[in-house]
Amino acid sequence: MARIKKITFDTRYLPGLFDELLPEEEQDASAEPVRKTGSNRGRPRKSSERGLSGGEYETAIPLPDGIEPLTSTVPAKTLRFISFGSGSSGNCSYLGNDRFGILIDAGVDPSKIYAELDRNGIDIRTIGGIILTHDHGDHVRYAYTIVRRNRHIRIYCTPATLNGMLRRHNISRRIKDYHQPVFKEFPFHLSDFAITPFEVSHDGSDNVGFFISAGDHRFVVATDMGVVTERADFYIRQANHLMIEANYDRNMLLNGRYPEYLKARIMAARGHMDNEATASYLKEIYSPSLLNIFLCHLSNDNNTPETALTAVDTALRDIGIEAGDGSGSIESRNAPVQVSALPRFDSTGVIVLRLT
Repeated sequence: MARIKKITFDTRYLPGLFDELLPEEEQDASAEPVRKTGSNRGRPRKSSERGLSGGEYETAIPLPDGIEPLTSTVPAKTLRFISFGSGSSGNCSYLGNDRFGILIDAGVDPSKIYAELDRNGIDIRTIGGIILTHDHGDHVRYAYTIVRRNRHIRIYCTPATLNGMLRRHNISRRIKDYHQPVFKEFPFHLSDFAITPFEVSHDGSDNVGFFISAGDHRFVVATDMGVVTERADFYIRQANHLMIEANYDRNMLLNGRYPEYLKARIMAARGHMDNEATASYLKEIYSPSLLNIFLCHLSNDNNTPETALTAVDTALRDIGIEAGDGSGSIESRNAPVQVSALPRFDSTGVIVLRLT
């Protein structure tokens, strides 16, 4: 099992791996202030029974205020997933059902997001929140731009992530008016979704993955991590639909143009995962309940979709699994699991997620 090695220095003030390649968003001082409300949306609700922080165990672990169940019981036959872009140039995706949705990260130009939502018949007014994995620019750059225009949307991230955003980037402090704090291992509810943030290993100010439950669907976001931690492994093993990082090919990185310090940071335990590490891990944890694997955050300089897919397909064949390519063809649909690489700059269009 991959674990985090002890870090002997404070990494919170390091820039993101690719922040130097990203233009800063200009602060918009003309935005009107927004009145704060007393809404508790997104915060852990109190329960008369003490719950469990990470799933079901034989013995309950008591918490001061209790927490809600890990999963959502609202029926959901299908989910709709769109990736608007995945990589160090910008990350953002949509997950929703026929009446509600969320954005995962906000690093893609909003005009592209709005156009894709409109093209696929999704009303922006049905999106209730943006959940942020960490504070690097390629994940948060347009968060304030989106909520300033769509004031019904709230931003869900840990307090440390919000503070990191304000410290690292030229983002208006008015973003605080839209912030709903969330905490690792405490599930929170957004309409039909029950969402649990969990710890991942990366060099942001604070880093989380997400376990998202909707009816019987279990969607896991595990991006930007150098190793698979014990808690990440716990949630990933429950996934029906998994978005997991396959950032680089090791040989391409070592022989590429990046400076040595950047190569070292990418390969570190708080950096990114390479194709072979991701493939080996998927081979270890594969089960018939895992139906969709989306390889995300592929490097433009040190990886290709074909290289990443070959590594994963080869690893799954070693255990007798012939994966589909997610194309929707008859041959692909008959495969036990679909494996696809999310485009770096382009949208995937709507991908319908089913359990049968």
